[in-house]
Amino acid sequence: MAGTSKTKTMSGEKLKNIFVKGPVTSSFIADSIQKHNSKTSIGAHSIFLGQVRADMINEKKVVAIEYTSYEEMALEKMHEIRASIFAKYSLTCLHVYHSLGTVAAGEISLFVFSSSAHRKAATEACAEIVERIKSELPVWGKELFEDETHQWKQNK
Repeated sequence: MAGTSKTKTMSGEKLKNIFVKGPVTSSFIADSIQKHNSKTSIGAHSIFLGQVRADMINEKKVVAIEYTSYEEMALEKMHEIRASIFAKYSLTCLHVYHSLGTVAAGEISLFVFSSSAHRKAATEACAEIVERIKSELPVWGKELFEDETHQWKQNK
């Protein structure tokens, strides 16, 4: 689902591509979880799924969000965030997938999956990375309304 990134950091490290086109599917999420059952040093997983809401804004219903990003900058920033999370928490794995393009109300646009030997590290790391993604990553959402108008989303 996620593509291979050709972007590299300043030090030449290959950046992990976190972006998926359209919604993150339930089969992709299930496959990601299934792949970890052979990693027997893991004692806890924490998962966050961000779903597009059908909010009512000024009496107009949101039917989808169209996500865009300055991808190279976002991947570099995600690499920094990821490194700081690994430095702070004792994690085995950390996976992030964010949608680009149109995601309908009810579909998943963000999938964060952290794993550790113990639950506290997994849950705290997952919560922190979600907050940092929302506040630091250059990804923008255009809320599309049922009357075919739009507005830029404000992260809260």
